[in-house]
Order: sequence, then structure tokens, then C-alpha cells
Amino acid sequence: MQQANLFQTDGLIAGVDEAGRGPLAGPVVASAVILDRTAPIAGLRDSKKLSAARRSALAAEIKRHSLAWSVAWADPAEIDAVNILAATMLAMRRAILGLRLRPDTVLVDGNRLPNLRFQHGLIGGRAIIGGDDQVAAISAASILAKTSRDAVMIALDRIYPRYEFARHKGYGTVVHRERLREFGPCREHRQTFAPVRTAS
Repeated sequence: MQQANLFQTDGLIAGVDEAGRGPLAGPVVASAVILDRTAPIAGLRDSKKLSAARRSALAAEIKRHSLAWSVAWADPAEIDAVNILAATMLAMRRAILGLRLRPDTVLVDGNRLPNLRFQHGLIGGRAIIGGDDQVAAISAASILAKTSRDAVMIALDRIYPRYEFARHKGYGTVVHRERLREFGPCREHRQTFAPVRTAS
């Protein structure tokens, strides 16, 4: 897919996106990516529109060829403490902080920006609805956030096999809700989310 250059700007651009706002369990994960404009990566798009195999292949390519990338998260306890929106913004801010290069501009998928005031000053930013399918750097961040979160949920499946996290990645599927009713929540569940709260 050919992505438009509608959001091009001078300097280093970091694309930022998250994965895992809706699930009942696991962290919300954010990624920030600064792509190398001289080495474009073919096939970048919204991670939800890619197969798992294609996402994995692109994630490896992004890590090899981008100027900088970072993945960060907020865990279920933080989500419960501050709410999912604030936790998402916190994860995004951590991802930006984790970049080895300081971006001049941050482009974020959605309609909200995290706090972009850091110790070295304020970074310019723009929230773009549908940006994960319009801006290559945001697409790249979408892919890294999704693949990283999936890896976390697969690892948690080995610790808590009764919930089948590898199968549904923590989303509120029929199977997951059945396991919640049968076993109650574990420490990786978001206790303030209604289906988890009622299963306690």
C-alpha cells in the first residue's frame, strides 16, 4: 500500500502507537519508531490488517532498519490505578523516552497525545485518527506494539495455562470469559474491568 506524505515534516519523526487497550488481561504496550527515510520498508500498514507471520517478518525488518525504536508498557496494576486511557498515555511516553534518538516531532495514532514535555523540553506532536494506516512510522510502531504484546501474552500463557492467553491474548472472548468464571482472575487481569470485577 502506498502511504501518503501528508504528515511529513522536517527533522526526526517518531511514530507512536499502542496495542492492548481493550483486553481484560495483560499490559497495554506502546512503541515509538523513527524510520530511516533513505531506507523505506515495503508493506507497512496497520498491524491489525496483517497476518501474524507478516507482522513478525516486518517487526524484524523494522528493528534492523529503523534509526531508533522502543517498546514500553503499563502493567495491569498501573491500569487499575490510573485507568486505561492514562495508562496508555504513560506507556506511549515511556516508549518515546526509550528512543536512543530525540525526535523533533511525534505522530500518534488516535485523537490524543501523551505528555510530550520532557527534561530537555517540549516535543512537537500531532494525533492522527487512522494514522496507523496512513503514516509509515506509526504503522511500524503499530506492528512492534502488537508483536511485543502478543509475545508477552504467549509467555503469560506458560505461567497461567488455564486461561489460554496464547489463544486470545487477553481479549474478552467467550473462552476467556468462561475461564474467568471457572477460575476467577489472576494477577495479570485488570481488576477494574467489569467482566473481571464480576468474576472475582
